[in-house]
Amino acid sequence: MFSRLYERWAGDLHKFLYYKFGESLNADDKTQEAFVKLWENCQKVTIDKARSFLFTIANNMMLNEVKHQKVVLKFRSQKPKGHTNESPEFLMQKEEYFKKYQQVLSRLTEEQRTAFLLSKVEGKKHTEIAEILGVTRKVVEYRIYSAFNTLKNELEEFRIK
Repeated sequence: MFSRLYERWAGDLHKFLYYKFGESLNADDKTQEAFVKLWENCQKVTIDKARSFLFTIANNMMLNEVKHQKVVLKFRSQKPKGHTNESPEFLMQKEEYFKKYQQVLSRLTEEQRTAFLLSKVEGKKHTEIAEILGVTRKVVEYRIYSAFNTLKNELEEFRIK
């Protein structure tokens, strides 16, 4: 009896799953699993309800697989917290370099530091900085470039693009 049910509806069930969900979720496996579920519940499911049971079970399994794939995709796209591809040595060097950079910045004159930070951190143009500080554009340029020179001389491999 069970083999006749399988021969009768396996092809239709497979086509239904394949057309609805595509080949990426493996309709063959879900068809087989649906028939296994029918076999496990054969005492509870009558023959006239078997087709409905198979299609409902198979559809639900595919929907669960779709949900699972969404979760997998979500977690693949998220970076683990605290994870980095940088070596511990690089991270230590980066931290040391930043400390040295902060020290050199603190030794600049207030005018140089202000003009430099407004330009490089805030992204302001030289004319905007001149208006803020109440000086000419040439004075701002001089302060920024003198700050650059100090940073280049005191820090090895200092480059700002």
